[in-house]
Amino acid sequence: MTPVLADILTHKRDEIAAARAARPLDEVKAAAVDTEKPRNFYQAVTDPKRRLKVIAEIKRASPSAGLIREDFDPVRLARQYHQNGAAAVSCLTDERFFQGDLRFIRQIKDAVPLPVLRKDFIVDPYQVYEARAAGADAILLIAECLGEPQMIDLLILATELQLTVLLEVHDLESLVQVKPHLGFPHPGYQLLGINNRDLRTMTTDLQHTLDLLGEVPDKDILVSESGIKTHADVAELLKHGVYRVLVGEHLMRQDDPGLALHELIHGDEGGESFDPSY
Repeated sequence: MTPVLADILTHKRDEIAAARAARPLDEVKAAAVDTEKPRNFYQAVTDPKRRLKVIAEIKRASPSAGLIREDFDPVRLARQYHQNGAAAVSCLTDERFFQGDLRFIRQIKDAVPLPVLRKDFIVDPYQVYEARAAGADAILLIAECLGEPQMIDLLILATELQLTVLLEVHDLESLVQVKPHLGFPHPGYQLLGINNRDLRTMTTDLQHTLDLLGEVPDKDILVSESGIKTHADVAELLKHGVYRVLVGEHLMRQDDPGLALHELIHGDEGGESFDPSY
């Protein structure tokens, strides 16, 4: 585990302890049960199968990039994404390292009909109940942050709460470890994410997804994450049967994130275009 990730997880455990003290688990469980049924995140990004699906991300900052966007309005961004072809929204909720907020999820869902992923460092059942109570339709689980028994418990709990899980890996070793658990405990609730960011150097390389494809048992649930910046990047992934992508920092850095999303999907007016169903 890298020092940055270790620091984040140490802070996250302290954060969870403080949250439990302020709001007991039983109270969060009750709120999760009382929340409306989740939107189907899994279906939104996999149906139909051979069709480009973009999970557009909302984040203000990151440990590697610092402040990414000053004029940050999650509702406006979500509306721009919805108007320009996003299949779903990913929302950073970590406050210290990404300047996110759990309350953004409800604000986004009140503004657009898209399903929303809570993107955070989830290591405890409390956070899963918390996500559902906040209106999240899906959660991120990072394999490198979890032991195998812990990951299995969180997968079961998420399924019980009808949450889709985006199970993310950064390297071959983690992918091999999670392969036996893909689709557990029930198919239709889990996606596999390959993050193209090297946690040691914090650099991104789209080739990373392509290098690991041979170990992916079902490309229909695969999401390529990070380092996707251009229409050509998307076209390259489609050529290899990768139809789902998560794009964040590139969109956040553009003057018009909605237009940037449209160009990512369709190409610009003067450039080469392709049918997103390829």
